[in-house]
Amino acid sequence: MTPPLVLGILASSSFVSAGDFESIATVTVGSGGASSITFSSIPTTGYAHLQLRGILKTTASGVDLSPMTLTVNSDTTFTNYRNHQLYGDGSTAQSYDTQTSSWQGAGVGGVINAGATNTFTAIVIDILDYASTQKNKTFRSLYGADANGSGQVGLWSGLWMNSGTAITSLTTQFPQGRTIAQYSHFALYGIKSA
Repeated sequence: MTPPLVLGILASSSFVSAGDFESIATVTVGSGGASSITFSSIPTTGYAHLQLRGILKTTASGVDLSPMTLTVNSDTTFTNYRNHQLYGDGSTAQSYDTQTSSWQGAGVGGVINAGATNTFTAIVIDILDYASTQKNKTFRSLYGADANGSGQVGLWSGLWMNSGTAITSLTTQFPQGRTIAQYSHFALYGIKSA
């Protein structure tokens, strides 16, 4: 089985202003891939929001896209998550409201599989008010991939229903047990608070 990658977070720099994006951590997946990527020990002060950016693909065969999920604080209780999806492939548009026990996290986008040679999905996920202990946490994502005649672009929104807890870790993975392919790259940013 491909091992997960877990990253600890370093203390932030003081050379940025309110509203600026500050790099918290980055990772590039090595040979053999990774079953998941976890950003742990995310600081709960200094930032208003988080943004996770990725350029990635799965090791699954075919050129279809696999749904990627975002799990918060290792909470895999599927009833604590909801997501809405709107996406299209150039000829058909679809929308869904999803809550499924196989996901164990909020769906945040589709990721292209290995059958699409030299093609990766680009995704940007906003995690709003992540440190609040007064509200549920919401995610919004924009993603897209082109596989020379096939592919997909989409907007997804997600919800983690745990209003009393700040987000201190985020894990990306695929509910089908698929592996994140080599050369996939993730970068976590904090948006500085006032």
